Amino acid sequence: MTNAQILAACRSNWEYRGIDDASMREMLEELSAHLQDAQAAGRTGQDVIGGDVRTFAAAWARARTPLPRRMLRTASLGCFAIGCLLLFSYLIRWTTSLDITPGRLAFWAVLGTATVAWELQRGSLGIRRSWALALAAALPAALLTDWLTGDAVLLELPLWAALVLVLPGLPYAITDALARKNSRA
Repeated sequence: MTNAQILAACRSNWEYRGIDDASMREMLEELSAHLQDAQAAGRTGQDVIGGDVRTFAAAWARARTPLPRRMLRTASLGCFAIGCLLLFSYLIRWTTSLDITPGRLAFWAVLGTATVAWELQRGSLGIRRSWALALAAALPAALLTDWLTGDAVLLELPLWAALVLVLPGLPYAITDALARKNSRA
């Protein structure tokens, strides 16, 4: 992989992650200087960034983004995902209220916590791996909770509550979709 390809891949990754233009230019200049220094010393760009350019770019982007901003974005997108799944549940059952049981509550709480914690700690694994990891923790929690508490209804969740969960993450989801679309072009 050439230095120009490394820089292009990093730029694309950082655009997708929403790094502002000024920070991105600064990061690209710094990376370009490191790559030129390595080339002058007889090393390749792969020696500087390691084996995977996407992992390198993601790690650098996480290091540049302040923790409170990452937490807000991740929590908002987590609420968005849960709200979308709840809306899907309403649609499948063709109802305007869902019965919330202790097992269902434990499942969603563990699923959300595991997903958000993984995203904050490690960055994105991709939706399949991230959800597989979260499901591996959430399913046993739900089954254990159902076994211990039974399936009594705690509360009925109205349809508007799912819409309220979707709203905070909607701007982030739209921005991510547009960034993904622009990075492909």
